[in-house]
Amino acid sequence: MLAWRFSAGSTSAAKEGHDDGGEAAAGRKLLRLLEIVEAEDVLLVVTRWHGGVQLGPDRFRLITAVRRLSLICG
Repeated sequence: MLAWRFSAGSTSAAKEGHDDGGEAAAGRKLLRLLEIVEAEDVLLVVTRWHGGVQLGPDRFRLITAVRRLSLICG
């Protein structure tokens, strides 16, 4: 899943978008975080490898933790 947000100059709105990568609404949530922190010129990618364990709704908590950490650590 991924989201991007790039500045388009001082007179235009940021160019932004997302892809869920098969995780319903995950890309949109990544993009929302970029909007909240007013990040620009950023591509945020979160990957998940399915190792046979069903994470259920807990996967969104884990995705959120990774996205926040990636923005903090760069």
